[in-house]
Amino acid sequence: MYLFFYVAFPFLCFSQSKTINYGWQYSENKTHWQTVNIPHTWNAKDAFDDEAGYRRGLGFYEKQIFVSSKEKEQIFYLKFNAVNQEATVYVNGKKITNHKGGYTAFNVEITSFLKFDAYNLIEVEVDNSHNDNIPPLDADFTFYGGIYRDVELIKVPKQHFSLKDFASDGFYVNYYNVSNEKAGVKVKVLIDNFEDKTNTYLELKIFDADGNLIREEHQGLKLKGHETKTVEVTFPEIKNPKLWSPDNPCLYKLQLTLSDKNGTVLDQKLSNLGFRWTTVDAEKGFFLNGKPIKLIGVNRHQDYKNYGNAVPIELQKRDIHLIKNMGTNVIRFAHYPHARELYELCDKLGILVWTEIPIVNKVTDSETFFEVSNTMQNEHIKQYYNYPSVVMLGYMNEIFLRLAFDRKSTEEEKKALKTTTLKLAKQLENLTRSLAPNHITVMACHLNEVYNETGIANLPMLLGWNLYFGWYDAQIEDLGKFLDDQHQRYPKRSLLLSEYGPGADVRIFTKTPKKFDFSTNYQAKLHQSYYKQITNRLFMTGMTAWNFADFGSEFRGDAIPHVNQKGLVQYDRTPKDIYYWYKSVLDEGVPFIYIVTDNLKGLTVFEEEAFPVQIYSNQNEVNVSLNGNNLGDFKVDNGVVSIDMPFTNGNNSIAVSTESISEEKTIKVNRIEAFDFKNFKRFGINLGAHFNFYDEAQNIIFVPDQEYKKEWFGYKNGSALGMTKDKNQGLPHNIKNTDAEPLFQTLLEGCTEYQLDVPEGNYNVKLYFVEPQIKSTENIYNLSEQSSESNKIQRIFDVYINDGLIEKQLNLAQAYPEKYGVTLQAIIQTKKGLTLKLNAIEGLPVISGILIEKID
Repeated sequence: MYLFFYVAFPFLCFSQSKTINYGWQYSENKTHWQTVNIPHTWNAKDAFDDEAGYRRGLGFYEKQIFVSSKEKEQIFYLKFNAVNQEATVYVNGKKITNHKGGYTAFNVEITSFLKFDAYNLIEVEVDNSHNDNIPPLDADFTFYGGIYRDVELIKVPKQHFSLKDFASDGFYVNYYNVSNEKAGVKVKVLIDNFEDKTNTYLELKIFDADGNLIREEHQGLKLKGHETKTVEVTFPEIKNPKLWSPDNPCLYKLQLTLSDKNGTVLDQKLSNLGFRWTTVDAEKGFFLNGKPIKLIGVNRHQDYKNYGNAVPIELQKRDIHLIKNMGTNVIRFAHYPHARELYELCDKLGILVWTEIPIVNKVTDSETFFEVSNTMQNEHIKQYYNYPSVVMLGYMNEIFLRLAFDRKSTEEEKKALKTTTLKLAKQLENLTRSLAPNHITVMACHLNEVYNETGIANLPMLLGWNLYFGWYDAQIEDLGKFLDDQHQRYPKRSLLLSEYGPGADVRIFTKTPKKFDFSTNYQAKLHQSYYKQITNRLFMTGMTAWNFADFGSEFRGDAIPHVNQKGLVQYDRTPKDIYYWYKSVLDEGVPFIYIVTDNLKGLTVFEEEAFPVQIYSNQNEVNVSLNGNNLGDFKVDNGVVSIDMPFTNGNNSIAVSTESISEEKTIKVNRIEAFDFKNFKRFGINLGAHFNFYDEAQNIIFVPDQEYKKEWFGYKNGSALGMTKDKNQGLPHNIKNTDAEPLFQTLLEGCTEYQLDVPEGNYNVKLYFVEPQIKSTENIYNLSEQSSESNKIQRIFDVYINDGLIEKQLNLAQAYPEKYGVTLQAIIQTKKGLTLKLNAIEGLPVISGILIEKID
């Protein structure tokens, strides 16, 4: 069962930390064990399968470590950088700690539990079950269970920088009198002494960006027996400091050294120093180092395709480089603290950080919930305090969301919950201001008046609004109207657009983007408009797009099941087109051109039809050619030029150039002048849809549907039923037996005849069906409320092609009680085209798609 791990630290007094990530044993039941490495989660697969739900419960981890008797005089700690969500730790069979909360680190001192010159058993019981006393209680992301960040075994001398203060570094850096002319540094240091009174020596040094020593302070310390001593050191001001900013992230270094009376180094720490100051102004926005700066950036979740939340740190660091490369200057680590290595990278790259704890959607009125929440914020602030990039500290997100959709509680119960929530918010706001006086407090709200009515919106220094106009609510242009109204009503509040964005699937594109169609075109339309609306409003501090990357949300039914697809990049971090548009408006450093054709795989156009193509650039003007023909010079507005391209059949070359840069792309186009199957063999139609869908499995584009057109194809009756309604209708999602959800999520309902005027010949015909199981909901936020049996509509119909019976009395709801993608297939010989008939026996027939292939 066990794999043994030998810990052999060099025999020095100097403190050391070793990751012990390899060779753990893991079990769901303490019977069947497997070897795993940390980071690890047990939900990397089951949160994405066809079955509803994912395993939330207990997981057991074990590891044997050998500790030499040569280390008997040292103090040993275990450090867990994150375990989701409750961890109980045992050493040699004895319980030593329990930690609640899945996104912050915790330390535990284990010296007295160890056996020397022997193997020691480390056991960790992990639980990601729902727990009313541990936030988050409810959220639009998956709560992966497991030990998903590093585990460290730390050895320190009996005098060392404290590891007891909420798993912090044992020191806190503060700044005073920071300006262009001068800057001061104060350091609060905590030192633990594990033996009788003794003398030590503390040395602090500051080095500039070039490594030159510019300040140092020395103190001799008398430590009482078994105490934690607090020491405060103030450095003389530094003249003419180089200020830290996104454009010039200049970092100084602080080195702390603790020595014994003989000069032997006991412990040493390093920290980045960044001289900067930030303020918010309700009329003029955000200021960094006394200068206005519009914050434009992204939110980020930590999970990654095929990894869940157990993501190798190097992959995570690539995220931060991608975010910086886009030209952004701010990141919101949502909705919980992320790996500390990423904050250090933000220091180095120059990205301002909003970081927060995961109190999301609702709270519990219990003493334990309040205690856990306050502990989380203590851990959060103290573990992330010293990063210069961290300027905003948050504690709640959309905290009244579930209350807004609560139809079961009485008005008295709702009133009590509002009071409880406000009470907790005040505690956390006061705690944050007290512990982190040089930071800006933040909170994010969803579109609801309850935040104003309760007064909770008045608490933070900066209020974030998560707004989805043009997606969940109203229309795109209503964003600015709402913000203007809020600013007029509450002129002393500083505002930031903390979330926004539509879902987008790179397999979906269209000439006519519409609300909720998941097309990359609608994603571009919304983001481009939002950017203008925010940058045109001086009072808005900025905007953070939701989300940097697609992320796991098990209950969701977007175009890809169990994945929230609002990312600017895909779940595997392949950029979507919109990523490059942001680069065109944010990155002014190097001339840039991007031609938006990557998603137009196998584009099909008809007769004289032209297809619009966008070009992104940070230049003022571009010259465009198609297949060697110069289309002219075009002014770039808001980072984009849109041109209707008259593509020819076959490969088409688009060339774009300026005086300093050029770019060329080739796109293959299937131009169909007649529905004759001469230059194509297969033809797919996405019934009920206005968009193209690329089916990767079959390598074909399903074209948008249309009303019947003679010598072509189309429906003769029926109505479209699809994803583009103003209100989510609970159309089929998480469909079994297919990866082509967008083909099934739009349907024709009540269509009894569909005509395809194909030439004489033999055809393989595939028909695609799913039972939509329609329900009515007000908002996609309610997606977790599944439709009940009573919502199902009985549909029974016969399926004919050219009067030949294909399926008798097809009853999808009865045959497939769970949503299931059904394909009917037939070989048809015809001299007169193809006529599909759906003869209704009961209810209205539905059909999702048609694929026909001419057989030679």
